Amino acid sequence: MTDWKAKLTSRKFWAAIGEFVAMLIVALGGSQETAVQVTALIMAGASVIAYIIGEGLIDAAHANTVIVAQDDEAETGVDGDG
Repeated sequence: MTDWKAKLTSRKFWAAIGEFVAMLIVALGGSQETAVQVTALIMAGASVIAYIIGEGLIDAAHANTVIVAQDDEAETGVDGDG
C-alpha cells in the first residue's frame, strides 16, 4: 500500500511531478516560460501541502503525548507537578 503522507511530503515526488508537467507543456507546444511558471506553481503548492501535513503530524503526535500523560496520571494518581 502506498504511504501517501510520505509521498506528499517528498521533495523528489514533487520535483518529478513538476518536471513531467513542464515537459508535457513544452511537448504540446507551450513556451518554456509557461512551463517554468507552472513548475514554480507546482513546487509552491507542494511546499504548502508538505507544511500542512507536517504540522498535522506534529499536532497529532503532541495530542497523543498529552493523552498518554493524562492516562498515566489517572493510573498513578500523580499529577506530575512534583
